[in-house]
Amino acid sequence: MPNSTAPDPTDRDHRWVYPFAEAPASNKTLLGGKGAGLAAMTAAGLPVPPGFTITTEACVAYQSHGHHFPEGMWTQAREALKSVEEATGRTFGDPENPLLLSVRSGAAVSMPGMMDTVLNLGLNDETARGIARQTGDERFAWDAYRRFVAMFGEIVMGVEAERFERVLERAKAKTSGGRDTDLTPEALQEVVAQFKRLVFGEQRGVPFPDDPEEQLRMTIAAVFDSWDNDRARAYRRVHRISDRIGTGVTVQAMVFGNMGWESGTGVAFTRDPSTGEKTLYGEYLLNAQGEDVVAGTRTPKPLAQMEADLPDAFAQFREIAGRLEAYYGDVQDVEFTIEQGTLWLLQTRTAKRSGAAAVKTAVDMVAEGVIDRETAIRRVSPEALDGLLHPTVDPDAEVTLLAEGLPASPGAATGRVVFTSDDAEAQAASGEPVILVRQETSPDDFHGMVASQAIVTARGGMTSHAAVVARGMGVPCVAGADTLEIDAGGGTLRANGHTVLAGDWLTVDGATGRVLLGQVPTREPQLGEDFHTLMGWADDVRRLGVRANADTPEDAQTARDFGARGIGLCRTEHMFFGDARLAAMREMILADGPGEREAALRKLLPLQREDFAGLFRAMDGFPVTVRLLDPPLHEFLPSLLDLTGRIAEIKLALRHADTLEDMDRLLDDSDTARGLLRQVERLHETNPMLGLRGCRLGLLYPEITRMQAQAVFEAAADCKASGVDVQPEIMVPLVSVATELKDQAALVREVASEVFAERGTEVDYLVGTMIELPRACLTAGQIADHAEFFSFGTNDLTQTTFGLSRDDAGRFLSTYVDRGILRADPFQVLDQEGVGQLVRMGTERGREARPGLKVGVCGEHGGEPQSVAFFHDAGLDYVSCSPFRVPIARLAAAHAALDEASS
Repeated sequence: MPNSTAPDPTDRDHRWVYPFAEAPASNKTLLGGKGAGLAAMTAAGLPVPPGFTITTEACVAYQSHGHHFPEGMWTQAREALKSVEEATGRTFGDPENPLLLSVRSGAAVSMPGMMDTVLNLGLNDETARGIARQTGDERFAWDAYRRFVAMFGEIVMGVEAERFERVLERAKAKTSGGRDTDLTPEALQEVVAQFKRLVFGEQRGVPFPDDPEEQLRMTIAAVFDSWDNDRARAYRRVHRISDRIGTGVTVQAMVFGNMGWESGTGVAFTRDPSTGEKTLYGEYLLNAQGEDVVAGTRTPKPLAQMEADLPDAFAQFREIAGRLEAYYGDVQDVEFTIEQGTLWLLQTRTAKRSGAAAVKTAVDMVAEGVIDRETAIRRVSPEALDGLLHPTVDPDAEVTLLAEGLPASPGAATGRVVFTSDDAEAQAASGEPVILVRQETSPDDFHGMVASQAIVTARGGMTSHAAVVARGMGVPCVAGADTLEIDAGGGTLRANGHTVLAGDWLTVDGATGRVLLGQVPTREPQLGEDFHTLMGWADDVRRLGVRANADTPEDAQTARDFGARGIGLCRTEHMFFGDARLAAMREMILADGPGEREAALRKLLPLQREDFAGLFRAMDGFPVTVRLLDPPLHEFLPSLLDLTGRIAEIKLALRHADTLEDMDRLLDDSDTARGLLRQVERLHETNPMLGLRGCRLGLLYPEITRMQAQAVFEAAADCKASGVDVQPEIMVPLVSVATELKDQAALVREVASEVFAERGTEVDYLVGTMIELPRACLTAGQIADHAEFFSFGTNDLTQTTFGLSRDDAGRFLSTYVDRGILRADPFQVLDQEGVGQLVRMGTERGREARPGLKVGVCGEHGGEPQSVAFFHDAGLDYVSCSPFRVPIARLAAAHAALDEASS
């Protein structure tokens, strides 16, 4: 884990270790969250067991130094240990008066449960007997010993935890109560002996380290090593945490919650982490150590009950919790132990909380005068809003994973499996909730997608047809789940050792990309007054405008309800989903000559005009950007494979035809299918995403551009006449040469003049282009001569810059991210070093040629927080995203503005 800024591991004079009382509590980067919290509580005079922190720099140095401690670290740790001995009056390793230690990890960014801890360190046969004499409780001493051997064996020696659990379960089964607290000292001694044989038996050839200092050395190394364990790396990848920050290690005097029924341990939050209510929330166990609370071996009690069990300790804890929250100005997650009535604090950290709780606590703390509005805005991460806007899988539910794919559209839904869109529509019409499972979707599937509670595809990426349509509708979708073996004809689905039949129940978790077996409980979203208050504050500080990608009036109204101030992308080809419209669209595409094409376009004109009018009414007072037709033609045509299969079926049927009438009908069907096949073959493209689409269609078939422009301007004129404030913007797609835009813009303006003359009114409008090809970025100055606005289509710009297919790349991009070849999937998070620089270049060159040029982005990156921050920094005017991501973009834009102001 190289880090050029890390201290030299051979510098023995560098400070690697800080006692809590000397540590710089404000430097969480150096101490880790746990170490910083313990230092702060120590400085505040709160009851913290003494200890010291080994810095995150030491972990980074250890990783880069061949997994050896940096020079001087161990010497400094031994010196710090002496101060712990002095503070406790006990000596580490002394059989008569032994000091036991806890060793815990703690990175600067909270990673709960990802790394490792060892408790009761310092025990061997002699010190265990010393603890028994010192406490007068032999059972307690041997219980601590068995816990230490098990944790040391698992964390340091790599023995599976289940092996220790089996030994303990057999021992508990011999008692009358069947609990670990029912084990006698003699039974615990036998458990310790069996544990040691598991870890240090002859077959391993490793003796038990009786020397406590060697135990400590080995454990510190194991905690450093846990920074790179599989679960920690996976957690950092999901949460986009750097691998280079390392973890601190806290070494602390043990206090014991398992010293009888006046002792205990627990975890508490200063406010409810699910709802944000201002009440203590948590769990505790009497006569237990910390791992008992999280291990599930005993059922904890609600924290409120501690007031009856240990009233003095509870009162003290409540007072301290209030002090901690006031000191940090945020909700705290506190670990504590009560040792024979005495309260000790083991950790405090900023509490993780649900999106709803994050919003409520931020707004409440402003009202309480604890924080200001800007802090409240920063306090809520944009990603946290997803849980407020969509149903979510109940986090407490037990789940069985069928498959994982890309989290293409957030939300959670349960339904019965269907494999065709016709089945989805039919079963949904009868009141049955359905999940549509397909290899991939096309416009032919739109009716089934609309009818479904959720969509799952085995192929496709984050910007595939299924993903884009699902996000626009707010329907959960998992795309690219390539482990799914779908046999639509046989009505079966296989994955992960399970077989699912049509009609079986599935649950789709679009936020995580999981496909789950059965009916898993979900939670419905709730937007309250706190949400609207926070979003209002965000709108007050952000500079970047937020629009929505919307193709229907319903989508536009949803977007407006979520705070969108305009439509940044209306994909007109999406208006042709559905059987009747799709038929007219196919007729236009397959037309043989301008005459047939114009006849088909006359059918499409009133449909387009009606749709545009609906969008203008929904966005009254805000701009509506209409992208001219940009269909990859293959999405609207029957597949060659299906047509070839149909012809083969007809041939087979002809062999078995019983009557001349049947033969005539089949021959007619064959002629029709063959004719359609010839037309589709004529239009077939090897790479349709870079083929005859976008402005190229309008240049070859100007009647298409003319029809769409006529529909837009007629709708705008009619809406204006009825009192609607219309602001149309016509966007020409896939421009790579300035003369392409010049040609299409001239045609659009010609049609506008004709319509305005006919309607007897004029409407202000803009003509611009979608920048989605690298050449367009390079020649943006020339293009800006003919464009009144730019809108970066970052989906296609990412494809053409990387040379990746957004639908196919999902098969290997996760491996690229896992191996660190890419920091993130570039179709989810904007590639700032490559695609981002093209965006900057296009913006700068465009504005040099046309000062004041309006510039936005309408790719899916417009709703991703890191990307939004980049667009703010690049000086764009607005971002546009799917309706359900509008609040996320609004809050991310506010964060970007605050970050700029504070830099």
